[in-house]
Amino acid sequence: MSKTNNVKDLIISGICLALCMVLPLLTMQIQPFGAALAPMHIPVLLCGFICGGRNAALVGATAPLLRFMIFGMPPIMPMGIAMAFELAVYGIAVGILNSLFPKKSGFIYVTLILSMLLGRIVWGTAMWRISGTVADVPFSWEAFMSGAFVDALPGIVLHIAIIPPVVMAVNKVSKG
Repeated sequence: MSKTNNVKDLIISGICLALCMVLPLLTMQIQPFGAALAPMHIPVLLCGFICGGRNAALVGATAPLLRFMIFGMPPIMPMGIAMAFELAVYGIAVGILNSLFPKKSGFIYVTLILSMLLGRIVWGTAMWRISGTVADVPFSWEAFMSGAFVDALPGIVLHIAIIPPVVMAVNKVSKG
C-alpha cells in the first residue's frame, strides 16, 4: 500500500470518527427513535468498506469512549464499553468480509448484514459479561433480543438502505 493511500485512509478514518461524534447529536433530538437509528454505527461500517478493517476497528473502538469523554454519552458502564466492542467488530468484520467476497453489489449487502450480526452478538456477550461481573445491571436473553434486534430495527433498516448505495458510489468514483 502506498503512502498516499495510508494518508487518504487516515483522513477518511478521522472524518468517520468525527461523524461518530456529530451524527448522534442530530438524531437524539427525536427521542426515543433517535437512539434506535444507531447513528454511530454508520460511519464505522462505511470506514470498514472504504479503509479496511484495521482503521474501522480503531474508529469503532474509540468512538463510544471518546464520545463519552466529550459528551457524557453513551453511559460508559455498561453501554459504552459494550458498544466499543460491537463497533470494533463491525469494522473488523466489514474489512475482512469485504476483502474476501467478490466485488459485486450484492456482496456489499451480505457483508453488511453478516457484520451487523457479528457485532450484535459481541455487544450482547459484552453486555452479559459486564452485567455479570462489573456492573449491577441485569441482562437477560430478552434484553439481548430487544436491544440487538427489536428496538434496533429502525437502525438496521436505515443501515441496509443507506450504506450499500454509498459504498457503491464510492467504489464507482474510486474506479474511474
